[in-house]
Order: sequence, then structure tokens, then C-alpha cells
Amino acid sequence: MDATRTIDLNADLGESFGQWRLGDDAGMLALVTSANVACGFHAGDPRTLLDTCEGAVRHGVSIGAQVGYHDLAGFGRRFIDVAPEDLLADVLYQLAALDGLARTCGGRVSYLKPHGALYNTVVHHEEQADAVVQAVVRYSRDTPLPVLGLPGSVFLARAEEAGLPVVREAFADRAYTPAGTLVSRREPDAVLHDPQQIAARVLRLATTGELVAVDGSTLAVQADSICLHGDTPGAVEMARQVRAALDDARVAVRAFTS
Repeated sequence: MDATRTIDLNADLGESFGQWRLGDDAGMLALVTSANVACGFHAGDPRTLLDTCEGAVRHGVSIGAQVGYHDLAGFGRRFIDVAPEDLLADVLYQLAALDGLARTCGGRVSYLKPHGALYNTVVHHEEQADAVVQAVVRYSRDTPLPVLGLPGSVFLARAEEAGLPVVREAFADRAYTPAGTLVSRREPDAVLHDPQQIAARVLRLATTGELVAVDGSTLAVQADSICLHGDTPGAVEMARQVRAALDDARVAVRAFTS
């Protein structure tokens, strides 16, 4: 197969907090091309975020701000009915903080991705989607930041209307409903764990644009970037097998932004 297809591999990183260690950021940074770095609201402390940005710069990995609800206790996986003006300020705060840390080590924030419950909420919630979009617009007036999200979401539609570059994302290790949305983590088998199964799934997605939903139906999925969750047990081995499968098939693995 010729290297006619290019895909980005992203991972959620920087999610440790104080003495609580989560994931192997160093191992993931050696394999992915984009890092969705926590910004302190759902996870991450300043030292962790700085270390992760420094590691990303060393490995030539693009840095993205992964913004979430102000919910450390729930790891940002609980919906919060926050007022749009408060959410806008929360996103600006997180984005500016991570960008400031990244710039001290020779990097910068080059895109934004919502995290957890916020990611799922802005698929359909117009007011919260607009708040996140407007925060990105206000922060990046001169050079609009790309945003990473679920294909067909209100969030990406509103971002495109606002003139932001949009990047469509699929998930290597998450189960999909027949409607093309993610199976809730509260449901059994919502997260996949078999590295070989995940590698085969990603290869099919990257080369054919297809995924199999939980009911066995085939979904057509447009994806510019594929996410591997850094907090999933065995994440590094999954990423290693995914990268090897793509390399063997001559699918070019490259960041969507520098």
C-alpha cells in the first residue's frame, strides 16, 4: 500500500496530580504526534503540565489544550450545567495557563480539544458549544486555533462558522453506538483493551474510513486524528501496536498542526 493516507495520533496526557500518578506520558510521547494536555481543571497540576509540555517539545509532538469542567473530584467526567459566560471564562483561563507554560519551554498550544463530559456535551449542547468556540476565537484572534472534536457535532459546526479550522476525531479504544457517538463509560465494554484488536481497528479506520459499532453495523467515520487515551491500562502497548500497524501499511503518521 502506498503512503497516500495521513493520520494524526493524539493522546490525553498530563493527567497526574501531586502524588497521584496516571499513565505513562513519556512512553506515549514517543509514539503519538499530538498531545492533549490537561489544563488543571479536570486533572493535572502545574509541575505535571510543565513536564508534559517539555516532553512534547523534546519529541516534536504538537501541544493541545484539553479543557474541561472545573471537576477534579470527578475527573471532568460529570456534566455541569455551567452558565455559558462562566464556561467561556473557564476555557480562556485553562487555555492561557497551558499556553503560558508551553511557551516557557519553546512550545505553544496549537489546538484545543474539550475533555470528558464537556466533549460529549458540546456534541449537542448549543450554548456550551458556543461558549467554548467563542473562548478560542477571543484567545486566537490573529491566528485562529484549530479545534478537535467529534464529526457531526454542534461544536465543530459552530467552530467552522466562526472561522476556526476544524479537525475530526475518532477513538481507537472506545466503543461506538450505531448513531456514531461514543458508548457511555457507564456501560459495559465501553473501553477496549486488546492491543491487537485496537491496532486492527485503527488500521481499518485509517485506510477505509470505517468502524464497527457495538451492534455489529458498519459506520462511515471521517477522521483526521485518532485518540488513544493515555489513562487506559496498557496504553503504551496499544499505541506501540497501532503505530506499528500504520507504519507497516505505509500510512503516514503526522500531526495535523505544528
